[in-house]
Amino acid sequence: MRRFVLIPICFLALAVPVVVLAGGAQGGFDGVVSSIESRYHVHAQRIPFLGLISFISHKATNGGVNGMHIAEIDDFHADVDGEELNKMVEQKLGAEWERVIRETSRKGDSQTLIYMHPEGQRMGLFVLDLDGHEMDVVQVSVDPNHLNESIGKYEHHHHDGDADAEMSDHGDAPE
Repeated sequence: MRRFVLIPICFLALAVPVVVLAGGAQGGFDGVVSSIESRYHVHAQRIPFLGLISFISHKATNGGVNGMHIAEIDDFHADVDGEELNKMVEQKLGAEWERVIRETSRKGDSQTLIYMHPEGQRMGLFVLDLDGHEMDVVQVSVDPNHLNESIGKYEHHHHDGDADAEMSDHGDAPE
């Protein structure tokens, strides 16, 4: 009977170091932020109560937005090699994320990286924006169909009065 008790204990003793070591190889949002903090010797400010804010945004947008992660780094004075930053972000996010925008100013003091990741019917967005001495890192999950409908409510249609103008709501040709 003692042997059967030792098996789970031995398994647990072997599993703990594996879990601890795997946690050190952090990826995703937290991995990117930790790598930036380590590489550039800065400290990221996490937004307090972000879980609550994310929940409220999920409810307020009827599921359009959720899973928000935000980190802000003030007093960012390091010189940034855009290529190095891009590679670091790609490595930590993983191959399933695709960069869609990379913008770098001539001086290198302004960098913007935007990545997308399909999540079934949703889309993951990751944005890193360095502007002068401030860096913002944001990750969010969005429902593109829901957001497109919401944004469509605010579109403004122009009527030029020419023959190609849209039909009015009543089906009449524009005047």
